[in-house]
Amino acid sequence: MRSVVAAVALALCLAASPTCAARIKDISILRGARDSQLVGYGLVVGLQGSGDTFRNTPFTEQSVQGMLQNLGLDVRGIALRNRNVASVIVTADLSAGIEAGSRMDVTVSALGDAPSLMGGTLLLTQLQGSDGLVYASAQGAVAVTGFESHGQGETLSQGVPTAGRIPNGAIVQHEIPPEPDQLRAMLELKNPDYATAVRIVDAINGFSQARFRTRAAFEVDSRTVELFRPRNISFARFMAEVGELQVQPDMAARVVLDARTGTVVVGQDVQISTVAVTYGTLTVRVNEQPQVSQPNPFANGRTVVTPNTTIKAEQGGGAMSIVGGSSLRALVNGLNHIGVKPPGIIAILQAIKTAGALQADLVIQ
Repeated sequence: MRSVVAAVALALCLAASPTCAARIKDISILRGARDSQLVGYGLVVGLQGSGDTFRNTPFTEQSVQGMLQNLGLDVRGIALRNRNVASVIVTADLSAGIEAGSRMDVTVSALGDAPSLMGGTLLLTQLQGSDGLVYASAQGAVAVTGFESHGQGETLSQGVPTAGRIPNGAIVQHEIPPEPDQLRAMLELKNPDYATAVRIVDAINGFSQARFRTRAAFEVDSRTVELFRPRNISFARFMAEVGELQVQPDMAARVVLDARTGTVVVGQDVQISTVAVTYGTLTVRVNEQPQVSQPNPFANGRTVVTPNTTIKAEQGGGAMSIVGGSSLRALVNGLNHIGVKPPGIIAILQAIKTAGALQADLVIQ
């Protein structure tokens, strides 16, 4: 049975494109089978003097007092001054269908002014969803990858020591029921596109007609594909076999520019109409070399510092080049022919978009 599914998927994929791009389960999600985000407030103890300062974070002191009172210790009116406790926010993702008693990973992030959570242990923390219900409880040792060491004259840090994870640190208390065995379901595309939705429908119908002699999928819009479960097969098995089918997803022509890091990402279908481009920069160098004028010995005078400023202006640039092409390779070769660095490529692409020659969406981050 699995070989039939693989053969149908391979035939459909080869017919659509010479390269298999992605499985349906990787580019779409079943409506209703979404993860839920959980959040909670807790305390991390056992820190080696790297906890919150109670003077700057009074909520940490209030939390410690409340915890000790729940444990039977009366600390009302006592000023606490320890640095081994830190207030944290605990987050986790709860998958749909996970059963009560299962474990999942949690992320712990410092809320106060604690410089590091290394070596700390999270106390029992309730995690709740957006509806206010408690779905899990977390506790355990916090694993921190970053560190920070400082002395009187130098500080060395690596990574982020104020955040860490607890593998399998949460236990599910209230489960989210999975989708029941149903005859009708909806697939939602992660990146909506009409061409991708049609290709998914064609792949599913090709499989269902070869296997069940019926059509099982219909396109609704660019985001949604409607599925109908054939007879003599369970919903879980049908979704498992459909998810393994492979299609070639389509995407809009888009160029993403990040001026902060100098990152340029160009999509495969980006095209540039033939344009002539030249790029040049003006560099101004200011050099200060002050000169000291000192009087002769036994002379009535004083030492004077006179400024000596040298300004040079240089303008670089090359000959005008023709950039254009209907493929990504031609576009990259044309930009590399100009010989500019990523900041220059960002400026050139913005100018080409302004000129109307860039046939793509320009996203600036």
